[in-house]
Amino acid sequence: MRKRNIFKSAAIGLACLLTATACNVEPTFYSQVAPETFYQSQDAVWQRFNRPFTHWRWYLAQSEARWNLQELGTDEICLPTRGSDWYNGAVFQNFHHHKYSDDMTAIKDGWSNYAMGVALAWDALEDLENVNFDALGFAEGTRESMLNQQKALVASFYLDGLDFFGGVPLYSTTQEEVKGRSSAQETFDYIEQLFNEAIPNLPIKADLGKAENGSINRATGAALLAKLYFNAEPYIGKAMYNEAAAICQDIIDGKYGKYELDTDWTKTFGFENETSTEIIWSVPSENAKLETQGVNWATMVPYNFKDYLGGLESSGGNNGYGLIPSYAPTGKKYDYKLGGIYEKFHDKDVRKQPYVYEGNGKHRGMFIVGKLVNPLNPNFVCKGGREYVGQVLEIVDMVGYLSKVGSKEYPTLESLPSTIAHAEENSCIRLIKRSPRPNQDEKNRMHDPDVPIIRLAEIYYTLAECKMREGKKAEAAQLINKVRARYFKDGDPNPVTAANLDKYRMLDEWMLEFLGEGRRRTDLIRWDAYVTEDWWDHKATNDKNLHRFPIHYEVLQANTLLEQNPGYE
Repeated sequence: MRKRNIFKSAAIGLACLLTATACNVEPTFYSQVAPETFYQSQDAVWQRFNRPFTHWRWYLAQSEARWNLQELGTDEICLPTRGSDWYNGAVFQNFHHHKYSDDMTAIKDGWSNYAMGVALAWDALEDLENVNFDALGFAEGTRESMLNQQKALVASFYLDGLDFFGGVPLYSTTQEEVKGRSSAQETFDYIEQLFNEAIPNLPIKADLGKAENGSINRATGAALLAKLYFNAEPYIGKAMYNEAAAICQDIIDGKYGKYELDTDWTKTFGFENETSTEIIWSVPSENAKLETQGVNWATMVPYNFKDYLGGLESSGGNNGYGLIPSYAPTGKKYDYKLGGIYEKFHDKDVRKQPYVYEGNGKHRGMFIVGKLVNPLNPNFVCKGGREYVGQVLEIVDMVGYLSKVGSKEYPTLESLPSTIAHAEENSCIRLIKRSPRPNQDEKNRMHDPDVPIIRLAEIYYTLAECKMREGKKAEAAQLINKVRARYFKDGDPNPVTAANLDKYRMLDEWMLEFLGEGRRRTDLIRWDAYVTEDWWDHKATNDKNLHRFPIHYEVLQANTLLEQNPGYE
């Protein structure tokens, strides 16, 4: 069997790569491994092509590791200790307070998962390079498309590695010996090179609303390259907003394929969103086929939330994640510039409603908030499982031991602590967005929503911020308002203007539009707000070493050529 040195480094910490339902780690041995032995049909070739995408699908839409690195520790999401639940050795409290260490499992998985993606994609590319596509009857251009999609997939994984850790080991083949880290500049340059090589050879989406299937179209490659340039300043100390803006304008103009903003946000995040005109790249999902559970469903929703959905099977909750609160237990609104996102949604915003499944693939609202009585089916109620056993649970936009008010320890609301260590089961509003679910009577629609990864709204907002940084605030406002318009039936009551667009309004607009989509940390770092701002009970550290995570000690032990990031030695 061919020697795969890259896997020695990439596989550290991964017990299983199969993503859906099972894990078979028993090896299968062959007398030789060669394309002519295994790839004698188009189906076999497509299976080989899709293997790295299986890992990608799990990495982005099912594993919580990447999402945790992007969301916990920001002004968006927290996982508070709820009574005796979710202490977990204070790991989530440490995330919240930026007390990162080299023994955190999520950080180890963040490294291992991106690195294994690189290894799998290069492995597939090397096999596909030796397949005789003509002999198997493939359409012209299929070989180039497959090879360059693998190359773009490698670049996308390396982009995460750069974002999380800075410079990383760079490979161009699976047969290279284990390497030490390249610099951030070298990593940036290599990612740029891979995208520039791949993009002209990627398939282009010629039909508006054509069903997405997770493959990498030309617009996806362009959008990822724009993302690299957009964050170049924190990555390599060089601003490249003009380069990002040029790509974004080309995407909007249709140079890389046909896309339009959806006029209804539930089309983008709905049960038939594979035909959304806005989605550029998504993780496919379909009931009983490519089921994607949706990252964080169980950890987000209350214990008995399935009852709010008519007893929907396989939808139990673990009652963990919640939004950073807007209010103190006394009802006083926090005055921090960051955080408190729920109250930053205007009351007329159609998204600011309790989540309700309306039937026939339709839903409204994206929050679990207030008394959990289903307004369309009053018998569907979610009751408490801890402090509020037997009572209809009321989710509040605050954190504190509200059930203990009047006790000797907490005689008044004013006496309640409100920290990530002092939550109850009803603390913090929850988010249902990327993986909405039906009621039990339509259970076969569960898992039908695809998970959007890149969408046209991101391109509009990226271009808007680039124009804002250029001093063209009126043009920036116009771009943002074009997206905002779909959320208000009678006109936007608080549009973005040149007068009100500043750093904090821009950060708020990113959060309002992309809440829970796994990008918040990157946005905060780009605006130098990740370690310099306070929100709720999180206090600024002013330590820019925290812009990068430490490398897990097991990874360092497995590859002694690696060096730890500054500040974590």
